[in-house]
Amino acid sequence: MAVTERNDPTTRRSPRRRGTLLACAAVASTLAFSTVACGTEEEPLHSIGYAIDNTVTTYNANTVDGAASGARQAFARVLPGFGYVGPSGRVIADTDIGTASVVPGEGLTVQYRLSPDAVYSDGVPMSCDDLVLAWAASSGRFTAPDEAGKQVPLFDAAHRGGYADIDRVDCRPGSKEATVVFRPGREDTNWRSLFSATELMPAHVAAGRSGVADLVGAITTNDTDAVRRIAEFWNTGWSLTPGEIDPALFPSAGPYRIESYTAEDGLTLVANERWWGNAPGTDRIVVWPRGTDVSAAAEDGRIHVVDAAEGSIGHSNLGDGAEVSTVVSRNLEQLVFATSGVFQDPAARRAVALCVPRTQLFDELGASDESDGVTGPITSRLLAPDSPLYPQTAPSAERYAEVDIDAARSEREASGQDRMQVRIGYLGPDDRRARTLELIGESCREAGIDIVDAGSDTFAPSQLTAGEVDAILVGTATAAGAGGTADMEDARDALHSGAGSNVGGYSIGRVDELLDGLLVARDNAAVAGLATEAERILWGDVPTLPLFAQPRTIGFAAGIHAGVPNPTTAGAGWNMDRWILRG
Repeated sequence: MAVTERNDPTTRRSPRRRGTLLACAAVASTLAFSTVACGTEEEPLHSIGYAIDNTVTTYNANTVDGAASGARQAFARVLPGFGYVGPSGRVIADTDIGTASVVPGEGLTVQYRLSPDAVYSDGVPMSCDDLVLAWAASSGRFTAPDEAGKQVPLFDAAHRGGYADIDRVDCRPGSKEATVVFRPGREDTNWRSLFSATELMPAHVAAGRSGVADLVGAITTNDTDAVRRIAEFWNTGWSLTPGEIDPALFPSAGPYRIESYTAEDGLTLVANERWWGNAPGTDRIVVWPRGTDVSAAAEDGRIHVVDAAEGSIGHSNLGDGAEVSTVVSRNLEQLVFATSGVFQDPAARRAVALCVPRTQLFDELGASDESDGVTGPITSRLLAPDSPLYPQTAPSAERYAEVDIDAARSEREASGQDRMQVRIGYLGPDDRRARTLELIGESCREAGIDIVDAGSDTFAPSQLTAGEVDAILVGTATAAGAGGTADMEDARDALHSGAGSNVGGYSIGRVDELLDGLLVARDNAAVAGLATEAERILWGDVPTLPLFAQPRTIGFAAGIHAGVPNPTTAGAGWNMDRWILRG
């Protein structure tokens, strides 16, 4: 990992003191972490425990439910790519994996070169086959008719973004080089975020398990039957269940690999003997996601790093001398509505939006320190709060700034419903989200809207698509835990009709056009125009209701070297291979 961000002691804070998103980003610097001990001669511990507020149910962070899970936080240094999300929320090149450079000429063409030494832990070299699989899965170009005759993607991919703009990936099977050619007129400004950490899955495993001898050939020649078999494995074949691990399914291309996964002992990552970069600073990282005995591990002193939404879990005691910060994250706490059932009519969605006490939620559960730069409920789904263009979105959100019970009641009646019952799902148990729904329920009851808390420890965003709930309470792009980046690409993608992360099924052609325009917009005037028009439509249709920037508690036990808060989708484990803990 060619790390270009390091820990700045001036950004570390005493327990419970709020930090800011921008201050957290200030840890960025241009000095690589050292694996050498700092200021002590004591023997480093050989294992570090890392607790997160999400489940880890799959190795594949790119499916709809996988992207919402904690896979990105657990496997950023197991399945690295050409870039990773740093504390600033922006993608940084990872030259341990390889290099990417623009080829001069008309249109956008990018040459990717994998490191000659890049090899999976099972001995199979990384190759351009991995890029072809990532592109095929997320491009949306491979479809088949469903039972109703509608063309649907074969791959259950969460995000599309720039992958949909790639015309082809030129790859000689097994080669270390790939040429990625974008469609004419689609010079994506954020192409560096493609093929990044957790997005390159081992293509040789997908090929072998699906019985396709030539994965690249099948994809490039549009062999639908072969691609269907590849997609079936890609969608579900990398599932992770504690106590049921087949090591052959999970080869690593990073400094760590999976050793075991049990509820009692957590998800154990150990140093990958075939890793070609700097050796990890600690031999073993044990990830403690939801569904494992994390409370027992905390009581036994086996947890040294915690990354969780503030107040969501109760095992953040890291011992004396721990450095704990509560920071404003890039993660947008929001309600995502179905566009069928009780919410088929946009008036029903507007009714709920008008009775949700957004200011009260922000004051009690959001970040209320004005120095954070986030001074109230979020007004934009498409622009980050620290963007200079963000204030331009505020007028579209004004109708929902304060609770209006009369207007909510009127919209409910306009939807043709005498009374509404709204089941809202989320990953539980979670005291913060339970309190959120309690406050919403108290406010909306008077408008004839009954809120049902449908939180569950088996929650998945796909439950909304299946009609098992009417809305979900989640973070950016349906993340149950850490989420968000500075460019907001995942957030925008989740509103596009072609993206799997659009679990509510929202589909408006003009919004798709505006979102596609944002991918290639090159100046602030263009971005502002596109985002402002899109927000006007979105605040009218209300497919989602932004609430507040999620505060996250990130803590490191005393003695940890290179612990750096990262309030983004990458989480605190973004640089876990640099962690050293000296007792």
